[in-house]
Amino acid sequence: MYANQEIELIARDKLQELQLARLQKQLSWVQEKSFFYQQKFEKHGVSAGDIKSLADIAKLPFLTANEIYQIDSLDILTTPLSSILRFSVVSQENGEVVKLYTNGDIGHNVDMMARALVAADINQTSVVALQGDMADSRMLDIQYALEVIGATVVNMGTDYRQWLRFMELVSMDTIISSPQLIMQLIIQLQATGKNIADYPLNRIICLNEQGLQNAMQRHIADRTHAKVYNFYEPAELGMAGMLYQCEAHKGYHIQEDYVYPEIVAFHSDQVVTEPHQMGELVVTTLMAEAMPLIRYRTGQAVMLETDPCECGRTLYRVTTPFTFM
Repeated sequence: MYANQEIELIARDKLQELQLARLQKQLSWVQEKSFFYQQKFEKHGVSAGDIKSLADIAKLPFLTANEIYQIDSLDILTTPLSSILRFSVVSQENGEVVKLYTNGDIGHNVDMMARALVAADINQTSVVALQGDMADSRMLDIQYALEVIGATVVNMGTDYRQWLRFMELVSMDTIISSPQLIMQLIIQLQATGKNIADYPLNRIICLNEQGLQNAMQRHIADRTHAKVYNFYEPAELGMAGMLYQCEAHKGYHIQEDYVYPEIVAFHSDQVVTEPHQMGELVVTTLMAEAMPLIRYRTGQAVMLETDPCECGRTLYRVTTPFTFM
Protein backbone atom coordinates (compact mmCIF):
# COMPACT_ATOMS: atom_id res chain seq x y z
CA MET A 1 0.00 0.00 0.00
CA TYR A 2 1.26 3.48 -0.89
CA ALA A 3 0.44 6.95 0.42
CA ASN A 4 1.70 8.71 -2.73
CA GLN A 5 1.99 6.22 -5.56
CA GLU A 6 3.06 8.87 -8.08
CA ILE A 7 6.25 9.58 -6.12
CA GLU A 8 6.87 6.21 -4.47
CA LEU A 9 6.81 4.44 -7.85
CA ILE A 10 8.37 7.26 -9.88
CA ALA A 11 10.74 6.42 -12.73
CA ARG A 12 14.38 7.20 -11.98
CA ASP A 13 14.83 9.69 -14.85
CA LYS A 14 11.72 11.62 -13.81
CA LEU A 15 12.89 11.68 -10.20
CA GLN A 16 16.30 13.04 -11.17
CA GLU A 17 14.70 15.81 -13.22
CA LEU A 18 12.58 16.72 -10.21
CA GLN A 19 15.58 16.58 -7.86
CA LEU A 20 17.68 18.87 -10.04
CA ALA A 21 14.93 21.45 -10.41
CA ARG A 22 14.29 21.46 -6.67
CA LEU A 23 18.00 21.51 -5.81
CA GLN A 24 18.65 24.54 -8.00
CA LYS A 25 15.67 26.36 -6.53
CA GLN A 26 16.74 25.47 -2.96
CA LEU A 27 20.28 26.73 -3.54
CA SER A 28 19.10 30.00 -5.08
CA TRP A 29 16.78 30.43 -2.12
CA VAL A 30 19.47 29.95 0.54
CA GLN A 31 22.00 32.09 -1.29
CA GLU A 32 19.50 34.94 -1.49
CA LYS A 33 17.91 34.63 1.96
CA SER A 34 20.36 33.04 4.41
CA PHE A 35 23.26 35.04 5.87
CA PHE A 36 24.95 31.80 6.92
CA TYR A 37 24.94 30.30 3.42
CA GLN A 38 25.89 33.57 1.80
CA GLN A 39 29.04 33.60 3.93
CA LYS A 40 29.70 29.90 3.49
CA PHE A 41 29.34 29.89 -0.30
CA GLU A 42 31.48 33.02 -0.64
CA LYS A 43 34.21 31.50 1.52
CA HIS A 44 34.36 28.42 -0.71
CA GLY A 45 34.09 30.34 -3.97
CA VAL A 46 30.89 28.71 -5.15
CA SER A 47 27.40 29.93 -5.98
CA ALA A 48 24.00 28.46 -6.74
CA GLY A 49 24.51 29.20 -10.43
CA ASP A 50 27.43 26.74 -10.56
CA ILE A 51 25.12 23.78 -10.05
CA LYS A 52 24.06 22.61 -13.51
CA SER A 53 23.65 18.90 -12.72
CA LEU A 54 23.10 16.69 -9.70
CA ALA A 55 26.77 15.71 -9.80
CA ASP A 56 27.72 19.37 -9.40
CA ILE A 57 26.49 19.27 -5.81
CA ALA A 58 29.98 18.01 -4.98
CA LYS A 59 31.20 21.58 -5.58
CA LEU A 60 29.34 22.76 -2.49
CA PRO A 61 30.83 22.74 1.02
CA PHE A 62 29.69 20.28 3.66
CA LEU A 63 27.67 21.17 6.74
CA THR A 64 28.61 19.46 10.02
CA ALA A 65 26.74 18.88 13.25
CA ASN A 66 29.24 21.10 15.10
CA GLU A 67 28.31 24.02 12.85
CA ILE A 68 24.61 23.51 13.56
CA TYR A 69 25.24 23.67 17.31
CA GLN A 70 27.46 26.71 17.03
CA ILE A 71 25.61 28.99 14.60
CA ASP A 72 22.77 31.29 15.51
CA SER A 73 19.50 29.88 14.19
CA LEU A 74 18.57 33.34 12.86
CA ASP A 75 21.69 33.34 10.65
CA ILE A 76 20.60 30.19 8.82
CA LEU A 77 16.94 31.23 8.75
CA THR A 78 15.68 32.16 5.26
CA THR A 79 12.27 33.59 6.12
CA PRO A 80 10.98 36.41 8.34
CA LEU A 81 9.83 35.37 11.79
CA SER A 82 6.30 36.39 10.85
CA SER A 83 6.14 33.38 8.51
CA ILE A 84 7.17 30.87 11.21
CA LEU A 85 4.35 28.64 12.46
CA ARG A 86 6.30 26.42 14.82
CA PHE A 87 9.33 26.84 17.07
CA SER A 88 11.02 23.78 18.56
CA VAL A 89 14.03 23.28 20.81
CA VAL A 90 15.54 19.82 21.29
CA SER A 91 18.22 19.26 23.93
CA GLN A 92 21.15 17.06 22.94
CA GLU A 93 24.42 16.06 24.54
CA ASN A 94 26.23 18.69 22.46
CA GLY A 95 23.74 21.44 23.20
CA GLU A 96 20.36 22.60 21.94
CA VAL A 97 19.05 22.31 18.41
CA VAL A 98 16.65 25.12 17.51
CA LYS A 99 14.34 24.39 14.59
CA LEU A 100 11.83 26.76 13.03
CA TYR A 101 9.12 25.68 10.60
CA THR A 102 6.91 27.40 8.07
CA ASN A 103 3.51 26.10 7.05
CA GLY A 104 5.19 24.54 4.02
CA ASP A 105 7.84 22.81 6.15
CA ILE A 106 5.17 21.25 8.34
CA GLY A 107 3.19 20.12 5.31
CA HIS A 108 6.26 18.48 3.75
CA ASN A 109 7.18 16.70 6.99
CA VAL A 110 3.64 15.40 7.42
CA ASP A 111 3.60 14.16 3.82
CA MET A 112 6.85 12.25 4.34
CA MET A 113 5.63 10.81 7.62
CA ALA A 114 2.33 9.67 6.10
CA ARG A 115 4.25 7.73 3.45
CA ALA A 116 6.47 6.14 6.10
CA LEU A 117 3.53 5.15 8.29
CA VAL A 118 1.61 3.63 5.39
CA ALA A 119 4.76 1.70 4.44
CA ALA A 120 4.59 0.21 7.96
CA ASP A 121 1.03 -0.91 7.15
CA ILE A 122 -0.77 1.69 9.23
CA ASN A 123 -4.23 2.53 7.88
CA GLN A 124 -7.55 4.02 8.97
CA THR A 125 -8.36 0.97 11.10
CA SER A 126 -5.16 1.30 13.16
CA VAL A 127 -5.18 2.44 16.79
CA VAL A 128 -1.83 4.07 17.42
CA ALA A 129 -0.27 5.17 20.71
CA LEU A 130 2.24 8.02 20.69
CA GLN A 131 4.63 7.73 23.61
CA GLY A 132 6.75 10.81 24.25
CA ASP A 133 6.88 14.58 24.59
CA MET A 134 4.32 16.23 22.32
CA ALA A 135 6.26 19.50 22.62
CA ASP A 136 8.66 17.87 20.15
CA SER A 137 7.81 19.05 16.63
CA ARG A 138 8.58 15.62 15.20
CA MET A 139 5.89 14.03 17.40
CA LEU A 140 3.37 16.60 16.19
CA ASP A 141 4.21 15.68 12.59
CA ILE A 142 3.51 12.04 13.39
CA GLN A 143 0.15 12.87 14.97
CA TYR A 144 -0.90 15.00 12.00
CA ALA A 145 0.16 12.26 9.56
CA LEU A 146 -1.80 9.64 11.49
CA GLU A 147 -4.86 11.87 11.38
CA VAL A 148 -4.41 12.38 7.62
CA ILE A 149 -4.37 8.59 7.22
CA GLY A 150 -7.45 8.31 9.42
CA ALA A 151 -5.89 6.23 12.21
CA THR A 152 -7.00 6.61 15.81
CA VAL A 153 -4.37 8.43 17.89
CA VAL A 154 -3.73 7.89 21.61
CA ASN A 155 -1.38 10.46 23.16
CA MET A 156 0.28 8.62 26.03
CA GLY A 157 2.69 11.38 27.02
CA THR A 158 5.76 10.76 29.18
CA ASP A 159 4.21 9.80 32.55
CA TYR A 160 4.44 6.04 33.14
CA ARG A 161 1.23 6.08 35.21
CA GLN A 162 -0.62 7.41 32.20
CA TRP A 163 0.99 4.72 30.02
CA LEU A 164 -0.35 1.99 32.29
CA ARG A 165 -3.83 3.51 32.37
CA PHE A 166 -4.03 3.78 28.58
CA MET A 167 -2.76 0.21 28.12
CA GLU A 168 -5.81 -1.00 30.05
CA LEU A 169 -8.23 1.54 28.61
CA VAL A 170 -7.55 1.24 24.86
CA SER A 171 -6.80 -1.77 22.64
CA MET A 172 -3.87 -0.35 20.72
CA ASP A 173 -2.28 -2.27 17.84
CA THR A 174 0.69 0.10 17.38
CA ILE A 175 3.06 2.07 19.57
CA ILE A 176 5.32 4.80 18.19
CA SER A 177 8.11 5.82 20.55
CA SER A 178 11.84 5.83 21.18
CA PRO A 179 13.42 2.45 22.02
CA GLN A 180 14.23 3.76 25.48
CA LEU A 181 10.61 4.66 26.31
CA ILE A 182 9.36 1.35 24.90
CA MET A 183 11.71 -0.47 27.26
CA GLN A 184 10.50 1.66 30.18
CA LEU A 185 6.92 0.71 29.35
CA ILE A 186 7.85 -2.98 29.27
CA ILE A 187 9.55 -2.68 32.67
CA GLN A 188 6.67 -0.70 34.24
CA LEU A 189 4.14 -3.29 33.06
CA GLN A 190 6.33 -6.06 34.42
CA ALA A 191 6.51 -4.30 37.78
CA THR A 192 2.71 -4.54 38.01
CA GLY A 193 2.78 -8.24 37.12
CA LYS A 194 1.80 -7.77 33.47
CA ASN A 195 3.42 -8.85 30.24
CA ILE A 196 3.35 -6.51 27.24
CA ALA A 197 3.11 -9.55 24.97
CA ASP A 198 -0.40 -10.18 26.31
CA TYR A 199 -1.65 -6.94 24.76
CA PRO A 200 -2.90 -6.83 21.13
CA LEU A 201 0.19 -5.03 19.80
CA ASN A 202 1.38 -6.12 16.38
CA ARG A 203 3.57 -3.19 15.44
CA ILE A 204 6.24 -1.11 17.19
CA ILE A 205 7.73 1.90 15.41
CA CYS A 206 10.99 3.02 17.00
CA LEU A 207 12.11 6.61 16.54
CA ASN A 208 15.90 6.47 16.53
CA GLU A 209 17.47 9.85 17.21
CA GLN A 210 21.13 8.91 17.54
CA GLY A 211 21.45 6.68 14.51
CA LEU A 212 19.87 4.23 12.13
CA GLN A 213 20.83 1.25 14.22
CA ASN A 214 18.47 0.23 17.00
CA ALA A 215 20.47 -1.84 19.45
CA MET A 216 17.32 -2.70 21.41
CA GLN A 217 15.37 -3.91 18.38
CA ARG A 218 15.76 -7.64 18.85
CA HIS A 219 14.95 -7.42 22.56
CA ILE A 220 11.87 -5.26 21.92
CA ALA A 221 10.65 -7.69 19.26
CA ASP A 222 11.18 -10.67 21.56
CA ARG A 223 9.38 -9.04 24.48
CA THR A 224 6.42 -7.59 22.56
CA HIS A 225 6.00 -10.31 19.88
CA ALA A 226 5.38 -7.40 17.51
CA LYS A 227 7.01 -6.42 14.23
CA VAL A 228 9.53 -3.60 14.76
CA TYR A 229 10.05 -0.78 12.27
CA ASN A 230 12.75 1.86 12.56
CA PHE A 231 12.56 5.52 11.57
CA TYR A 232 15.56 7.88 11.70
CA GLU A 233 14.85 11.22 13.41
CA PRO A 234 18.02 13.24 14.05
CA ALA A 235 17.36 16.46 15.91
CA GLU A 236 19.55 18.37 13.46
CA LEU A 237 17.18 17.60 10.59
CA GLY A 238 14.04 18.24 12.61
CA MET A 239 12.00 15.51 10.95
CA ALA A 240 11.21 11.85 11.58
CA GLY A 241 10.25 10.58 8.13
CA MET A 242 13.38 11.10 6.02
CA LEU A 243 14.45 7.42 6.23
CA TYR A 244 12.00 4.64 6.95
CA GLN A 245 11.57 0.88 6.76
CA CYS A 246 8.88 -0.72 4.63
CA GLU A 247 7.31 -4.12 5.19
CA ALA A 248 10.21 -5.81 3.36
CA HIS A 249 12.71 -4.64 6.03
CA LYS A 250 15.51 -4.49 3.46
CA GLY A 251 17.08 -1.20 4.45
CA TYR A 252 15.67 2.31 4.75
CA HIS A 253 13.88 4.07 1.92
CA ILE A 254 14.97 7.66 1.29
CA GLN A 255 12.41 10.39 0.64
CA GLU A 256 14.34 11.37 -2.47
CA ASP A 257 11.93 14.02 -3.71
CA TYR A 258 12.45 15.94 -0.46
CA VAL A 259 16.04 14.98 0.41
CA TYR A 260 18.99 14.40 -1.93
CA PRO A 261 21.32 11.69 -0.56
CA GLU A 262 25.04 11.23 -1.13
CA ILE A 263 27.46 8.63 0.14
CA VAL A 264 30.86 10.15 0.94
CA ALA A 265 34.05 8.28 1.78
CA PHE A 266 34.90 8.37 5.48
CA HIS A 267 37.17 11.28 6.54
CA SER A 268 37.16 12.51 2.94
CA ASP A 269 35.28 14.76 0.53
CA GLN A 270 35.17 12.04 -2.14
CA VAL A 271 31.67 11.02 -3.22
CA VAL A 272 31.13 7.26 -3.50
CA THR A 273 29.30 6.59 -6.77
CA GLU A 274 29.23 2.79 -6.81
CA PRO A 275 26.31 1.05 -5.08
CA HIS A 276 26.94 -1.30 -2.14
CA GLN A 277 30.04 0.69 -1.10
CA MET A 278 30.23 1.85 2.50
CA GLY A 279 30.46 5.54 3.32
CA GLU A 280 28.95 8.38 5.32
CA LEU A 281 25.42 9.50 4.54
CA VAL A 282 25.22 13.15 3.45
CA VAL A 283 21.84 14.77 2.83
CA THR A 284 20.61 17.99 1.26
CA THR A 285 17.07 19.23 1.76
CA LEU A 286 15.26 20.01 -1.49
CA MET A 287 12.06 21.66 -0.28
CA ALA A 288 12.90 23.16 3.13
CA GLU A 289 11.74 26.73 3.56
CA ALA A 290 12.81 28.10 6.94
CA MET A 291 16.06 26.25 7.65
CA PRO A 292 17.46 24.34 4.65
CA LEU A 293 20.44 22.04 5.19
CA ILE A 294 22.99 21.78 2.38
CA ARG A 295 25.24 18.70 2.30
CA TYR A 296 24.77 17.83 5.96
CA ARG A 297 27.11 15.07 7.14
CA THR A 298 24.98 12.78 9.28
CA GLY A 299 27.83 10.62 10.59
CA GLN A 300 25.85 7.50 9.65
CA ALA A 301 27.73 4.61 8.01
CA VAL A 302 25.59 3.29 5.17
CA MET A 303 25.58 1.64 1.76
CA LEU A 304 23.35 2.81 -1.08
CA GLU A 305 21.03 0.11 -2.41
CA THR A 306 19.73 0.71 -5.94
CA ASP A 307 18.22 -2.73 -6.54
CA PRO A 308 14.40 -2.88 -6.73
CA CYS A 309 12.72 -3.33 -3.36
CA GLU A 310 10.22 -6.12 -2.76
CA CYS A 311 7.64 -3.50 -1.78
CA GLY A 312 7.71 -2.04 -5.28
CA ARG A 313 8.95 1.43 -4.28
CA THR A 314 11.52 2.86 -6.65
CA LEU A 315 12.99 5.22 -4.04
CA TYR A 316 16.55 4.14 -3.28
CA ARG A 317 17.41 2.63 0.08
CA VAL A 318 20.38 2.72 2.43
CA THR A 319 21.47 -0.21 4.55
CA THR A 320 23.71 -0.28 7.58
CA PRO A 321 26.47 -2.72 8.56
CA PHE A 322 24.53 -3.58 11.73
CA THR A 323 21.09 -4.68 10.62
CA PHE A 324 19.42 -6.47 13.52
CA MET A 325 16.31 -7.61 11.67
